[in-house]
Amino acid sequence: MGASLNDVKHRITSTKKTRQITNAMEMVSQAKLNQIQKHTVSYAEYASQIKSVVLHLAQSHILDGLNKSSGHSADQDQSKTKRSAYLIITSDRGMVGSYNSNVIREANEFIEKHSGSNDYQILAVGGTGSDFYKKRGDNVSYEYRGVSDVPTFNEVRQIVKMVTSMYDKGQFDELYVCYEHFVNRLISRFRAEKMLPIDDEAIASAASQDIEVKPMSAEYDVEPSEKEVLDVVLPQYSESLVYGAILDAKTSEHASSSTAMKSASDNADDLISSLELQYNRARQAAITTEITEITGGQEALSH
Repeated sequence: MGASLNDVKHRITSTKKTRQITNAMEMVSQAKLNQIQKHTVSYAEYASQIKSVVLHLAQSHILDGLNKSSGHSADQDQSKTKRSAYLIITSDRGMVGSYNSNVIREANEFIEKHSGSNDYQILAVGGTGSDFYKKRGDNVSYEYRGVSDVPTFNEVRQIVKMVTSMYDKGQFDELYVCYEHFVNRLISRFRAEKMLPIDDEAIASAASQDIEVKPMSAEYDVEPSEKEVLDVVLPQYSESLVYGAILDAKTSEHASSSTAMKSASDNADDLISSLELQYNRARQAAITTEITEITGGQEALSH
């Protein structure tokens, strides 16, 4: 009985130490979540303005000849199978609940539906996704690890520069950004947004998102030229889309981590209560046994 009591007591001590760790990790994730949410609020205004400009350029038909002039024409796309690429955003670490598995599962379903058995490429932001698709034997043509807890615009600019360079070189014909959109601290939803080329589908995808689009006139007098305006606006649009997706994904990651650690702490509390009850019952049983033995001994001596 003594060994059993010591074993239970050891498990209680061990579980309490685990609870201290999960409590600390929950607080860290919560702090990161609060920080990135403040950052996202200031970014949303910029993103809204950029999306507004691109949407209204589309309404003014300034974008109509864009894909033909870039070498990715609609006629070419119809005459051959499109080579698709998917920029999939996951975390670099574990302890984030179901976050990574949700992104990968939903992305796989989207890829299966969109590409089927056709060739496609994976562009992985985050080590978890990169490791998964490499292990599965997929073509991971680009990976970026170590995104900051609150990503900077310069980090994303590196990613966008590489991705657009791959597109311009003809390594793929279209690119989708796949990530978990933050709804609230308990809910996130998968999104797959078309990033390249900036065509009707990409514009419709941008228009359907939650960022408020500012009302603007659809009529433009373009100075000095349409091409020079597009050369400035479209790279900013691409950076804005990817940066927004990574910010959104990181927000979901921190929320998922906080929720997972809270759940682990709650489970630890339940286990500690159960073990303490088990310990007290075993201790009472041991005391009762000792009293019975003493009483029995006294009765034997009295006879």
